[in-house]
Amino acid sequence: MDLAQMREHYSEVGLSEADVADNPIVQFKRWFEEWVATKPYDVNSFIVATTDAAGWPSARAVLLKGLDERGFVFHTNRRSAKGLDLEASGRAALCFLWHPVERQVRVVGTVEHLPDDESDAYFASRPRGAQVAASASPQSQVVASRAELERLIAKTEARFARDSAPPRPSHWGGYLVRPLAVEFWQGRRSRLHDRLRYRREDSTDEANWVVERLAP
Repeated sequence: MDLAQMREHYSEVGLSEADVADNPIVQFKRWFEEWVATKPYDVNSFIVATTDAAGWPSARAVLLKGLDERGFVFHTNRRSAKGLDLEASGRAALCFLWHPVERQVRVVGTVEHLPDDESDAYFASRPRGAQVAASASPQSQVVASRAELERLIAKTEARFARDSAPPRPSHWGGYLVRPLAVEFWQGRRSRLHDRLRYRREDSTDEANWVVERLAP
């Protein structure tokens, strides 16, 4: 099935309450596997939205680096703009847009630090250049020039022997987004799209999900 056929297929089949999983993480994994099968560029990219202390919203693309029964994982500099927002509010909204198959997944949830051992393991798996950049870059801060940024990289590179891996900086690590609501959107003809939302009736019960249909 090529991409056009796949898009037509999903549009025809739609999204039924009777067919989705009881848990949104399980349902997301089903859709994600189908998305991966289309072999898109940056298959794990998504948008994370935050708000600052003054209530101003901000959104940017990041990469999904983990998904399990707890929720969604990405990594970043915790002193960056998004890191400071997350540290202050402990909340985020995520948006996965898979336009070629006319699908979208929206997530709202609470945010917490990924355990240090998990952040350490992921950092150790990154290419050396990315490790150095994470240590050197004052992410989201103003820098005088590209040359200044390159100077910071060179200075950081000089601190570590070429045969040793830079350690994970204390200000860099993973975030775990624990979902409170997850909406699955499937495009249909005549804009009569299917929208199914998983919502927790009790935020303390991670297994208690209600599935409800939203008007398109």
